Amino acid sequence: MLNIEIDEHSGFCFGVTTAISKAEEELQKGGTLYCLGDIVHNSIECDRLKRLGLVTIDHATFSQLHNAKVLLRAHGEPPETYETARKNNLELIDATCPVVLKLQQRIKKMWLETEGEERQIIIHGQAGHAEVLGLVGQTRGEAIVIENTSQLDKIDRNKNTYIYSQTTKSLEGYKEIVGAIKENISNGRECESFNTVCGQVANRMNGIGEFAKSHQLIFFVCGKKSSNGKILFNECKRVNGNAYQIEGPEDIDFVLTENVESIGICGATSTPKWLMENCRKAIINYHNKK
Repeated sequence: MLNIEIDEHSGFCFGVTTAISKAEEELQKGGTLYCLGDIVHNSIECDRLKRLGLVTIDHATFSQLHNAKVLLRAHGEPPETYETARKNNLELIDATCPVVLKLQQRIKKMWLETEGEERQIIIHGQAGHAEVLGLVGQTRGEAIVIENTSQLDKIDRNKNTYIYSQTTKSLEGYKEIVGAIKENISNGRECESFNTVCGQVANRMNGIGEFAKSHQLIFFVCGKKSSNGKILFNECKRVNGNAYQIEGPEDIDFVLTENVESIGICGATSTPKWLMENCRKAIINYHNKK
């Protein structure tokens, strides 16, 4: 008998759950609600909220908007966004994740306290990612974004250095970056690192590998834009070569499910539980028709 298990630890993190709840709550009140950027890096969930009335806009449109209501997603925003909202009389529904907000405050505090000294603030993250743009914004664009050790030439080895991480990066990746940077900073210069990877994300990294090992076939459900999803899927693939990344039921190659007895379905912090459940139902329906 075919066993299909959904990973109980997969699905929306606290920050995403809160943002979507706030969006649904506001949409029920009626009127137009805008969201600055995709509320979550999952196109299927974004389409669901679009049908409920959520209007996704980019920063160019936001800057021209007046007298409207705008939701800020969990990723956070730079200070300029709040200034634009004030000037344009925009009502903000701020759903910035508390973990991200705390990190923004820490980076801004360090930037202000070390102003005037020869220093650099490093953020281990994905350049252009929404959260990273918000973090860099706390330093008026001065922070240096490093995603991997091939980018160490961006760093000045003769400056005091303070290293943070995008909350959804892997802890192991962050440790590797920190080690490489510390080896390059000149003697006599400070080099401090602060583990700012979200604990919930770090715990999922540990658990998802064990989940992937426990099944013959893995379907990892996540949007193509999900940074967290890429990291978690790579871990699944590392421990189980029979792991496949899909966005939804329509991406399932059902032939893969025919000669296995155990299938695991898991996902990113941006993957809704209902979508993983729909994948499970699609597999069951396929086998029931055979």
